[in-house]
Amino acid sequence: MFSATSHDERVPFMKIAKNKRIVGLERAQLAATVKMKYNAGESVRGIAEDIGRSYGFVHRLLEEAGAPLRPRGGNQRSAST
Repeated sequence: MFSATSHDERVPFMKIAKNKRIVGLERAQLAATVKMKYNAGESVRGIAEDIGRSYGFVHRLLEEAGAPLRPRGGNQRSAST
């Protein structure tokens, strides 16, 4: 319902209207789709941009879906001594 099939790496989501409350089954389906994309390596910001919602909204969906959140900042190099 929220994703389109594509052969490229980033599958676009259906944009969600701003100020539209997402509840019930629709929210659960969106959370599952967002979790799947996040677990596949997509960033929270990238997902937020794809669906037209805020970083905070996507972050809350991931928490609700029980997704293990990655630390901020991408690849961390160890400090040289």
